[in-house]
Amino acid sequence: MKSITVFLFWLVAAFSSALAQSRPENLFYMVDTPESFESFIKNVSQIDIVCPQTFLVSKEGVLTGSVDRRVLEIAKANKIKVMPLIVNSGFNQQLLHDIVSNPVSRKRSIEMMLEYGRRYGLDGWQFDLEGLHISDRDNFTQYFRETADALHNAGMQLSAALVHQFENAGGPSAYTRFLYENWRAGYHFKALAEIGDFLSIMTYDQHTRRTPPGPVAGVEWMQKVIEYLISEGVPPAKISMGIPNYSVHWYADYSEERGGFTTGRQLGYNWVQHLLGQHGAQPVWNEKAGCNYAFWDNGGVFEYLFIEDGQSLRLKLKLLQKYQLRGISVWVLGKEAPDFWPVLSKARQ
Repeated sequence: MKSITVFLFWLVAAFSSALAQSRPENLFYMVDTPESFESFIKNVSQIDIVCPQTFLVSKEGVLTGSVDRRVLEIAKANKIKVMPLIVNSGFNQQLLHDIVSNPVSRKRSIEMMLEYGRRYGLDGWQFDLEGLHISDRDNFTQYFRETADALHNAGMQLSAALVHQFENAGGPSAYTRFLYENWRAGYHFKALAEIGDFLSIMTYDQHTRRTPPGPVAGVEWMQKVIEYLISEGVPPAKISMGIPNYSVHWYADYSEERGGFTTGRQLGYNWVQHLLGQHGAQPVWNEKAGCNYAFWDNGGVFEYLFIEDGQSLRLKLKLLQKYQLRGISVWVLGKEAPDFWPVLSKARQ
């Protein structure tokens, strides 16, 4: 009887361990705002990794920033990994070139990552170095390799937040060529996946202030990005799929320098509700976009709002299951709709 009991104990333990390992990993980005911190506190049970966007790197490789002690304490108490972001201020392309092309700057920044890692007891770091030019592809890969070697030797992880790409070509327009040369082609996805622990792919910002109105992250478009990465040799187990929990509002604007122009802004769900109420607009489901949207007349000009909420999240999480990806990387704590968390919780069961 005792042997049977022991066997059942180990069977349950093995099953629980396998279940924990197969459960998708939830990474959430965090900024230094009350809304972001409050969301972190309320939803710690659904967060596996938190990435505070609090560190900047200079062209000399000097890191400046800190991590809120409250975040460190809460993360430790709830077994949440802390992996801050390293950001080139304003995603400045020249600044990023100066860093990745200079061995001295690279070395100095790595030494500072190790120092801050010891100081705060960090689990690792994530590169959020954007605006990378196609000509800096090899330099960036080398920087990532040098950083990974140093962090791994110190018992820390390294990952990277990478801009979406779905083809190795310039695309059909001057705009897509601009994106390819200045935002996409500088990342060697397969090599970076082999070097680092995982990649957070920004499968959002399909439409931005630079484009006509459209979904922040249409499901068909997200699927196209994921399939491209896998075809390039990136293992699904190393892909953390980017999830937006913000919405975007497109409207006409004016400045002395530019004259009249169209732009867009990211909004949290409270602002979404405020605008809908202010203009008496009713959201409508868009099947192709996989999200709700609304538009209204403001001074004779239409304004558009594409909305991310629990309904759109549910469709995105099906891609996570379909391709057996590592997990999700959500930008950003504090902007989500109230139904975001129940949908995420149900998907993890």
